[in-house]
Amino acid sequence: MAELTAIGERDEDRWRRTLPEQELIVLSRDGDGWTVPWEKWISRHHAELTWSGGVLSVRQLDSARNPIYFRGRESRAFELRGGECFVIGRTVFQVHDERPAPLPEIKPVLQVRTVGEHELERIPFRDAPHRIDVLNQLPRVIASATDDTELFIQLVNLLLASIQRADAIAIVSVSSEADDAEVVVLHVDERRSTEGEFRPSHRLVREAVNRVKRTVLHVWASEGDRGAESGYTLQGNFDWAFCTPVPGDACKGWGIYVVGRLAGDAASTILAPWDSNELGDDVKFTELVAAILSSLRQVRKLQRDQAQLSQFFSPAVQRVLTAEDPEQALKPRETDVTVLFCDLRGFSRKVEKSAENLLAVLDRVSLALGVMTQNILDHKGVIADFLGDAALGFWGWPLSQPDMVQQACLAALGIRSSYEEFARKQDHPLSEFRVGIGVATGRAVAGRIGSLNQSKVTVFGPVVNLASRLEGMTKLLRVPILLDEATAQVVKERMPPELARCRRLAVVRPFGLATPLTVSELLMPASTFPSLSNSHLAEYESALDAFLKGQWSVAYERLHHVPPQDLGKDLLTGFIIQHNHTPPPDWDGVIPLGSKS
Repeated sequence: MAELTAIGERDEDRWRRTLPEQELIVLSRDGDGWTVPWEKWISRHHAELTWSGGVLSVRQLDSARNPIYFRGRESRAFELRGGECFVIGRTVFQVHDERPAPLPEIKPVLQVRTVGEHELERIPFRDAPHRIDVLNQLPRVIASATDDTELFIQLVNLLLASIQRADAIAIVSVSSEADDAEVVVLHVDERRSTEGEFRPSHRLVREAVNRVKRTVLHVWASEGDRGAESGYTLQGNFDWAFCTPVPGDACKGWGIYVVGRLAGDAASTILAPWDSNELGDDVKFTELVAAILSSLRQVRKLQRDQAQLSQFFSPAVQRVLTAEDPEQALKPRETDVTVLFCDLRGFSRKVEKSAENLLAVLDRVSLALGVMTQNILDHKGVIADFLGDAALGFWGWPLSQPDMVQQACLAALGIRSSYEEFARKQDHPLSEFRVGIGVATGRAVAGRIGSLNQSKVTVFGPVVNLASRLEGMTKLLRVPILLDEATAQVVKERMPPELARCRRLAVVRPFGLATPLTVSELLMPASTFPSLSNSHLAEYESALDAFLKGQWSVAYERLHHVPPQDLGKDLLTGFIIQHNHTPPPDWDGVIPLGSKS
């Protein structure tokens, strides 16, 4: 089955369509035929295409105002086969023909030449300005290519226009370093059509890319000298070829394969030393192209890796990952961590009310998650996961962080502050949302976790479940941020009140658990949260001590010294009233919670 692909400059500007046998097709910008709406250089009716017997015939219509380029030249009528392409404006059209190829011919090699590391340094370019212009275009070609296919097409077109001696140029790839590794033609273009499918010399490609990792030239015997030696295969009656490996992990196994034919006694000049060899400057130019391609691809790979890392890691952690072996840096290990679990309030109601416009709700949720993740990353944390409308972050990996509790608490306060600011702006898309946050500290396993096919950086262990439980309890205790006992202890001992404050709220027994848990509320400094002063916190702590001892009358009186708008005191006040101000006979200071949230 034969197909034609159209590839524009943007990811969305492309299509792939089956070529029907002997059916006339019109390429157009809009209207009838096969339309290419993104290409401004294509006329309303630009060209007629006909696929017949493995050949695509292209004829430019008289109404077309702009030229068609085939093999680097303007052409009004031409034929092309599978693997070849033509260009209109900035759109590349390529034929794909999956019919089986004929068997290659067998040709003995007259001479093998390997390019030494410094052999080409003194060779001047025959057309230096043109070569330099092509090299200047390489960064644009590589940066603008939306995928490897488009990159190969544009790269081969540039090379064909620059290496006039070449009859065909291909980008090839070796699947492995094995002696019998498969050689794949990633893209090829020929200056003149040949019978059958283009086949490179597998032995030449393997020798250049895998063995010597330098440019290797093969010169084949002339037509009358062909023998039956096996292993050197090439289709198309070419007489010489060289392959230049593209170095670096970003182009692993790639090579640039250049082939041509000899005229008259040109074999003597092809076989001459490199400084007087007619191919010398072509080989030198190809090696420069390979080196630039490798460097720019490696930069793009690093940029993509950096962009991916920036979604999960703070800049400080990214520097560690780029400085060390990522496999070792991301390896899972048991360590002390502080975990923050943040959930969005009001999301379910919004989904229910906006069932007919869920994309708008998704945009708002994405914005909400962005606020959470930005605060986590700004305070040196790692993004572990997203669970619907909730975000999970943690500290203490891949580097140990002595200030991990402080940083996690500052991130939690930053999230709370942002949402309180949104609430004051009625036109803000997040004004109706609130958050609940749980922060816990303890041992966990952190790192890249998953299967061979899919993995992610995350954290797991009891401390993660505890942070999630604390977040759920913020609904019952009616406070935005809850801490476990280990986290609260660090806040009290190491964080100055100008940054954060902490108060014990109660000792509770979470639903479904047997072990009591002391929970504390993380509060903003008094300067930014004056409605609850330090003296108010002292009164609450005193009331809690009396409550735990069973002195409920004293506790109730002291709770009245705390402002009525403080919702955090409602748990104690409500429990005292529920039991008629009298502790149960078996009172142990623990308040049982009737549900998870």
